[in-house]
Amino acid sequence: MTETTSNKNVSPGAPDDGEGQGASVFAWGAFARKQVQQSLAFGTLIVLFIFFSLASPNFLSWSNISGVLLSTAVIGILALGTTFVIVTGGIDLSIGTGMTLSAVMTGLLIVNFGLPVWAGVAGGVATGVVIGFVNGFNVAFLGLPPFIATLAMMMIAQGLSLILSGVKPIYFSTVAPDFNQLAIGSVIPGLPNAVLITIILAILGAFVLSKTALGRYTFAIGSNEEAARLSGVNTRRWKVMIYSFSGIFTGFAGVVIAARLDSAQPQIGMGYELQAIAAVIIGGTSLLGGRGSIVGTVIGALIMSVLINGLRIMSIQTEWQTVVVGAVILFAVYADNLRHKQGG
Repeated sequence: MTETTSNKNVSPGAPDDGEGQGASVFAWGAFARKQVQQSLAFGTLIVLFIFFSLASPNFLSWSNISGVLLSTAVIGILALGTTFVIVTGGIDLSIGTGMTLSAVMTGLLIVNFGLPVWAGVAGGVATGVVIGFVNGFNVAFLGLPPFIATLAMMMIAQGLSLILSGVKPIYFSTVAPDFNQLAIGSVIPGLPNAVLITIILAILGAFVLSKTALGRYTFAIGSNEEAARLSGVNTRRWKVMIYSFSGIFTGFAGVVIAARLDSAQPQIGMGYELQAIAAVIIGGTSLLGGRGSIVGTVIGALIMSVLINGLRIMSIQTEWQTVVVGAVILFAVYADNLRHKQGG
C-alpha cells in the first residue's frame, strides 16, 4: 500500500468516471508531493555534507564518516520504529529511555546471569517489545493520550534502568569480550555491523509498512481512525500491535548502543527520542498521522547525525549544539504544519 493522505480508496476496477479520475489525480499528486519532500530532505543532506566538508577538513575522513554511520545506526533504528507510531497520529517519548532499559537488560542477562550472548540480545529486544506493548495498551484500551502514556513510560524506564543496574555501568568485556563486535565488527568489509543491522531493519520496516496488513492499518488509523473503526477494523488491537512492533526497534537500538559502547550505561538515552522524532518529521512523516515513509526516515536520521557530528567537528559548544537541534525540531514541525495546510 502506498502512502496517501486521502481517506478515499480507489478500486482498480472502478468505472472511469469523473470521481474516479479525480481520486486518481489526487493520489498521483500526493505521490508527487512525497517524492518532492524526500528530494528536498536528500538535498538538505547533500548541502550539510558540502558545508561541513568545507568548514573542517576532518569531516570527510573515513574515521569520522564511520562515526557518523555508527551514530546514525542508533538514531535511525529508533526513528524506524517510531515512524509507525507517528503515522498513526501518536507519539512515543519513551524510546530513548526504553533503549537504555533494553541495554541494561541485555547487560544483566549476559553479565550478571551468565546467559549466552544470543539470549541476552533476545532479552533486550523482548524488553523493547514489552515497553511498546504497555504503551499501546495504555493508549488503546485505557484511552490515555499518547503523549502522557509514553511520557510516564519514559520516566518508568529511566528509573528501572537505574534501579536494575545499581546506577553503575555494566561492562561486557570480562564475560563476553567479543560482544562489541555486534556493532563495530564487520561481516561485510568496511561496513560496521551496526550499520548493516540498520539497513536490514529499514528493509523490514519498509516491507511491513507498504506490503502488510499492519502497514495498511497503520495508515488507516492515522488517516481516519473513526472511519477505520466503522469499517470493522479493531483499531484498539491494531494499535497495541503497532506500538509493540515499534518496540522491536527500541530493543534492537538498546542492543546496538550497548555493543557500540561495550557496556550498558544506565544514564544515557534521554534526548535520543527527540532526535529520532525529528528525523522522522524531517523525512516527511506527518505528526498529524496518515503519511510517512521509511526512506524519508532514513534520510532524516542521516541529516540529524551529520548535523550533530558536524557541529562537534567545528568545536561548537555542547550548549549551542542543543540549541541548534532544538531549532531543527521546531522548523521540522513548522514545515509539517505548512504541508498539512497546503494539503500535502
